[in-house]
Amino acid sequence: MSTAAAGARSGAVLADLLPASRVRDAALVAGGAVLTGLAAQIAVPVPHSPVPVTGQTFAALLVGTTLGARRGMLSLALYALAGLAGVPWFAGGASGPGLVTFGYVLGMLLASAVVGALARRGADRSPLRMAGAMVLGEAVIYAVGVPYLAVSAGMSASAAIAAGLVPYLIGDALKAVLAMGLLPTAWKLAGKR
Repeated sequence: MSTAAAGARSGAVLADLLPASRVRDAALVAGGAVLTGLAAQIAVPVPHSPVPVTGQTFAALLVGTTLGARRGMLSLALYALAGLAGVPWFAGGASGPGLVTFGYVLGMLLASAVVGALARRGADRSPLRMAGAMVLGEAVIYAVGVPYLAVSAGMSASAAIAAGLVPYLIGDALKAVLAMGLLPTAWKLAGKR
């Protein structure tokens, strides 16, 4: 049986197509953190909001989906801890504690575990299920990020929703559409190896 065929079994994620080892897992975790940090540097300011549009959330959800819940969550934990320690790879090169947007990072950590668990159940194999997983992952990010923004920035709940949720919904829909094509296609290509 080929590696791709063995990895394509139920309960596998794309990272499981690589030969298993602790070195592989460590490299995947570190690579996911670096990918998320690099994607966070794609930051476009949003008028009247302290939260920029970034590639960070998409990267975090892809990391969770491709690595699975455990490795994805470890990867985002490494990303968060390194950023808190001073690595300038939060949105726009920010780092350290006290950022009003740090709740989104915490939400990404949880969301990576959620989408990773869904991927282990096959959500990354079909376009519609992948879209559902992405939407759920985004909802988890907002469920943590928006209240954190409200508290840390001294905003009302409605102001935090207006500044930290509403302007991003169209972009999130586009991310879900992109993931709908990307991950199921990756599985199809892996099955043809």
